[in-house]
Amino acid sequence: MRSAILFFFALVFCNQTILAQKRGEPVLIAKDSIVESTIDPLAPSKAAFYSAILPGLGQAHNKRYWKIPLVYGGLAAGLYFYNENNKLYNEFRDVYKRRLEGFTDDKYPEFSDTVIINAQRLYQRNRNISLFITIGVYVLNIVDANVDAHLLQFNVSDNLSFRPDVYPINDFSDRQTVGLTFNF
Repeated sequence: MRSAILFFFALVFCNQTILAQKRGEPVLIAKDSIVESTIDPLAPSKAAFYSAILPGLGQAHNKRYWKIPLVYGGLAAGLYFYNENNKLYNEFRDVYKRRLEGFTDDKYPEFSDTVIINAQRLYQRNRNISLFITIGVYVLNIVDANVDAHLLQFNVSDNLSFRPDVYPINDFSDRQTVGLTFNF
């Protein structure tokens, strides 16, 4: 049974004729049709370095100025929520410390000790999440500048095409072959 399966796969996959090159006349390209562009292999690393030094500077280097407010908006939102949650965490921590020392004149006399501890944990968790989001936006800023600089050097010309083609009779099977041609 196993040999029958192997024979079947060999029959299916090995009977196809594969040609690497099409025979024909060489294609001549006019010199005017070639667009010469300079590719700077260090441009992505420069953009990433600039964004690491000053967030948004890599986007300015790539001339994607509309992304700079998004970077600073994300960083500002993360820092704002970090500051607010840190302030509330410290407030509830101080209230709990004063209660442990025996004082009863705090801001939240209606809250029990467990509510104060839970609020302290909640704001500590939210503060840490805000810090991770801020770091994530900073790293995303660097990655975006690097990827965008890579994509600026990507060649997208009008000479891209896809067309079906029927090749003339080949030397191996004496029949015409149908194929697809991709031009890059």
